[in-house]
Order: sequence, then structure tokens, then C-alpha cells
Amino acid sequence: MNNVIKYLSSFLQRIAESNDVFGVPLQTQKTSIFHGLTRPTISILCYMERIYKYAKCSPSCFVVAYIYIDRFVQKQPLLPITSFTVHRLLIASVLLSAKFMDDIFYNNAYYAKVGGISTAEMNLLEMDFLFGLGFQLNVSPSTFQTYSSFLQREMLLQSPPLNLPLPSALILALPETPHFCIKEDGTTHQQQLAV
Repeated sequence: MNNVIKYLSSFLQRIAESNDVFGVPLQTQKTSIFHGLTRPTISILCYMERIYKYAKCSPSCFVVAYIYIDRFVQKQPLLPITSFTVHRLLIASVLLSAKFMDDIFYNNAYYAKVGGISTAEMNLLEMDFLFGLGFQLNVSPSTFQTYSSFLQREMLLQSPPLNLPLPSALILALPETPHFCIKEDGTTHQQQLAV
């Protein structure tokens, strides 16, 4: 499980950093409840480890949360993953995946404490995320397997190692890096990393 969290946090960190520099211009981005006023001081990895430690949701919840985030950014292209949005997208997606996937889960007030936000804010994040997904929470076994396989393959191919910072030359090359979006029917299509 630790590898899934490390890979997902590294992947989301690279997307957020890339979108901060090369993504949708701030003037055209849609401002929403997912935008923090400042960048959180906690890293994405530490935030995900915190959620994993205290939420005690099943490991499959993190794969489903990844699927939900991917669906969300495909349906909401004016709300890209940035350093201002990624933490709130994470806590909302894990909350919803735990509620949908697990028999036993914590309430919104508990997730709000884990996420470092108010209960009212957690409730708004949940509702906005649900509407952003079009309430499409069901994940077919084939979609789950496709995303899991993608994560496993990417973990094996991950370069540079997760514990090293990305070289500046690679950061500049990130916008050229293709991002593979997985459709519900299991097919993939390639697009630029400007999620």
C-alpha cells in the first residue's frame, strides 16, 4: 500500500507543479471551493500518508480515489490539479471512495479533522466533487483493474526514484510528457499533461 501512496503522491505532485507553471492560465481557471487561498505547507506525500493512517480506509479506496480525480479533471477542465487544489481534491475523493467502497467509514467531521479543514468545508467539498463527477461513483471491475495495472506498470517504470527531486531539465520537459486518460470502456487516449 505504501508504494501506491508514494507513486500517487509523486504523480499528483508532478501534475500540480506542471500545471502551476504551464497549465490553464489563472484568468481562465474556474475558482471553486477546491482552491486554497495559499499553498498548503504539508507535502502531498505527507498528506496522503496522514489520510491513510487516520482514515483507515481500504487500500482499494486510494485506487478508486485516483479514478475519481481522473474523472473529475476530465469533466471539469477549468479546474486543473494545481498546488492550490490538489489537497482538497484528494480529501474529497478519498472520503467519497471510502463511503462508496467500504462498509465502515468515518463521518465528514472526522475526515475534516484529518484533512485540516472545517466540517462545513468538507461538506461543501463532498457536494461539489459529487456534482463535478456527475454522481458517477460506480467503478466497474474492469476499470478498477485497468487503473490498478496502470499504477503497477508506472511504479515499475518510475524514473527518477521517488525519493529524489526531479532534475530541472525534466521539470521543463513535463508538459511534453503524455498523460494517458483511461475511459470507462477500458480504452486509453493520449493527451498533454495539462489536466
